[in-house]
Amino acid sequence: MKKNIEEKNIFMMCENVNELAYKSIPDNYHIRKLKESELNLWFEFPFDNDEDKKQYKEFMLKYFNDVYLKKKDIFFNSCMVICDNTDKPVCTCFAWKAYDKFWTIHWFKTLKSYEGIGLGRAILTEVIKSIPKDEYPVYLHTQPGSFRAIKIYSDFGFKILTDHKIGNRKNEYKISLKYLKLNMGKYFNDIKYTKSDGAFSKEVKKSCIHEF
Repeated sequence: MKKNIEEKNIFMMCENVNELAYKSIPDNYHIRKLKESELNLWFEFPFDNDEDKKQYKEFMLKYFNDVYLKKKDIFFNSCMVICDNTDKPVCTCFAWKAYDKFWTIHWFKTLKSYEGIGLGRAILTEVIKSIPKDEYPVYLHTQPGSFRAIKIYSDFGFKILTDHKIGNRKNEYKISLKYLKLNMGKYFNDIKYTKSDGAFSKEVKKSCIHEF
């Protein structure tokens, strides 16, 4: 099946975080670690409808087993959620040291009905603060369909990588730009671009598992 434009690969890198983008957690919300009993809920988090939740459950389980299972304790100590006043997780994100070498941002998502009130910026603030500044740059993988997240990433100082490939994956940012411009409006002009130093992509290429 041909990949939809919303699902194309985009990679970003932050060498220096813009602390002016930091935001506090809104009133009536709190942040905590994901509970092990909430793992099935976390599997469903990236998807906005029941059909996708069901369709991608095996994918999420496999990804968890491939990337996190051997470091399960680190996963549950790292994976953050913002909760409403009933302690229901409504936003998630965490930092993960991919391949034990590079800091990456993982599974940044706010439930659709909670978008627009600053939860994404707030959780990304806490996640970014947890990464030692002397261990930058920080990387992430995203898609054109996540254009709202790309706007936030750009505000924090992330730039789109222009390398032809990242590891074994084709970098599809060029074909994604028209879609991003259409959906991001004036904020599209805030996007900045850069190349990796090569060592990152070379290291990522050594593994067939996509740890970010």
